[in-house]
Amino acid sequence: MKKNLWLLAIAQGLFLTNNVVFIAINGLVGFSLAPVAWMATLPVMGYVVGGALSTGLVARTQRRWGRQVSFQLGLLVALVTTLLCAFALSIGSFWLLVAGTVIAGYYSANGQLYRFAAAELAPASFREKAVSLVLAGGLIGAVIGPNLANYTREAMGAPFMGSYLALAVVALVSMAVMAGIRFPAEPVRTAGAAGGRPLAEIVRQPVFIVSTLGAAMGYGVMNLLMAATPLAMDVCGMPFSDAALVLEWHVIGMFAPGFFTGHLIKRFGVLQIMGVGVVLNLACIAVALSGQDLHQFLIGLFLLGVGWNFLFTGSTTLAMQAYLPEEKDKAQAAINFAVFAVMALTSFASGALVTTQGWTLLNVGSLLPVGVTGAALVWLALRQRAAAGRGA
Repeated sequence: MKKNLWLLAIAQGLFLTNNVVFIAINGLVGFSLAPVAWMATLPVMGYVVGGALSTGLVARTQRRWGRQVSFQLGLLVALVTTLLCAFALSIGSFWLLVAGTVIAGYYSANGQLYRFAAAELAPASFREKAVSLVLAGGLIGAVIGPNLANYTREAMGAPFMGSYLALAVVALVSMAVMAGIRFPAEPVRTAGAAGGRPLAEIVRQPVFIVSTLGAAMGYGVMNLLMAATPLAMDVCGMPFSDAALVLEWHVIGMFAPGFFTGHLIKRFGVLQIMGVGVVLNLACIAVALSGQDLHQFLIGLFLLGVGWNFLFTGSTTLAMQAYLPEEKDKAQAAINFAVFAVMALTSFASGALVTTQGWTLLNVGSLLPVGVTGAALVWLALRQRAAAGRGA
């Protein structure tokens, strides 16, 4: 179990390396190639839209061939699409770059399932910690991703060409790591209960609604502010090395708590830890609204990362209460579709808002989804308290 979890944590880290580099460079490359400035983050949005469109396909490949084959297919797509993005940059084609990131979304949809696979590699008593540990593997991406983007951006003729080619190497390494993981066999499905309950019945459960909302809104707010940060810092006249430093500490904030978030959830409860995540998001917005110096970008994005970790780890743990093993493929696909849909909207909105309305309005607007998430947590907590009172 430990070997498989550590290898999956490494795979998670390499997956986040890809994501961090994509976030760091695609907006800037898009800005240099886009017909108009507000389209700058369309390549970032394309990656997310591709993930949303791929969730159903990934669910079917997981169900038919299992975790191992589906994850390797995702990594093969990652390899091909990074080379496609490099080619698009070499010929100056904005729309080919967008197409490449859309196709790369298949890899993203696979990578989003690593956290669920972690729970399947551990006994029930260790699932929260297993999910948290694998998410902590994202620290690899926190360190490697921004530095990879920074040190390879001028390695080839065109800016960031070397970054795309470096990601192709990352994909090959990931394939080797994934080959060493032994996933458990798929649960046996009898003819009478092959798929469990209908999806409509699963998604109507309050616990499923709140877990999905927490994951989607937590990721959405994080993506809204993170995707806009390199552009906002560029507008402020800061060098790319500063943006890389901010993103590095942001991703450290996202994944360093993974070593203890599972323990906190077991001790204090999942809704309480998700509530702390909401408070940390509010603190991030407060810091961002206080000014636009380097330390404010850095502290704000670090708080945003920790808040995301508490919300996302908590949401993943909470979601596992809502479905049976034979229902996992469709339930996880529904959760990830919601996450990708919100991320697609925020990826586009981040570029459009920061280039037309500015960093301040972007942060003010993010108060709405944070407030909705907090209200949903309170609603579920009150329902559970009332149910416990009736049971007593």
